Amino acid sequence: MKTRHLISGKNGQLAKAFIRMLSERSADYLAPEKFEFDVTDTDRVMEICDSYRPNVIINCAAYNLVDRAEEEPDSAFNVNNFGPKLLAQASRRYGAVIVHFSSDYVFDGEKQDGLYEECDTPNPINQYGSSKLRGEESVQEETDDFLILRLSWVFGEGNQSFLHKLLGWSQNNEYLRISCDEFSVPTYTYTVADITLKALEQRLTGLYHLTNSGYCSRYEWANLILKQLGIMKFLRPAAMESFNLPARRPEFSAMSNEKISKELNAKIPAWEEAVESCLEEFHHE
Repeated sequence: MKTRHLISGKNGQLAKAFIRMLSERSADYLAPEKFEFDVTDTDRVMEICDSYRPNVIINCAAYNLVDRAEEEPDSAFNVNNFGPKLLAQASRRYGAVIVHFSSDYVFDGEKQDGLYEECDTPNPINQYGSSKLRGEESVQEETDDFLILRLSWVFGEGNQSFLHKLLGWSQNNEYLRISCDEFSVPTYTYTVADITLKALEQRLTGLYHLTNSGYCSRYEWANLILKQLGIMKFLRPAAMESFNLPARRPEFSAMSNEKISKELNAKIPAWEEAVESCLEEFHHE
């Protein structure tokens, strides 16, 4: 009997990667439109789960407007905490495993000795990070059959990522100011989908960090993207605080993927390789 995958957040870049990968594998999945599958609507969540009877619920729905979350924390917590809580309740009721994605922004960026590991204590410094941490906790409170994966600087198909924004900025500006003191790991949606499906095949549960390998500054990331595309723009390194953004960001939130790599015996590509793969796939021009 085929595994039935229920995917929320259909139009997001992460869900698109899962839909494409599951389609290529002729897997059984259901990815309803947002208006059909609002993860904060108790009745709709239970109706869809009762009808489809998923074995796996993959929660790609998220409120990821980091700065706006400072002004509307209730909206962020509704999607990032109450939504996962409902899905976890549904997964328990219907005997499914829930896959939930969290963020490196659960950390404060103050670690002094290496990359963040799963055993490090979270301490979010903005409302978005707080909502993601609470979502993790809610999932763990509702069910034991969970796979929580913390991601960072996610990019892929679609217009929601830094990659897409950077290309827009490069078309409209003579030069670009990019933060040089903000470090994490650019993580490709296809890497996330591939490793997540491997983890599900091996029945892995628990909390893990899932990123591409290595880390960089946002300035280094931007430089590689433009170089790969042959776009000649002057990039000016700038301090993160000079942008006066509403939400504080951790300066160094890069996470180690060593734990999940060892568990799955999988080699996760470097972030540079992942960026090149994404650009080859979606930005031929």
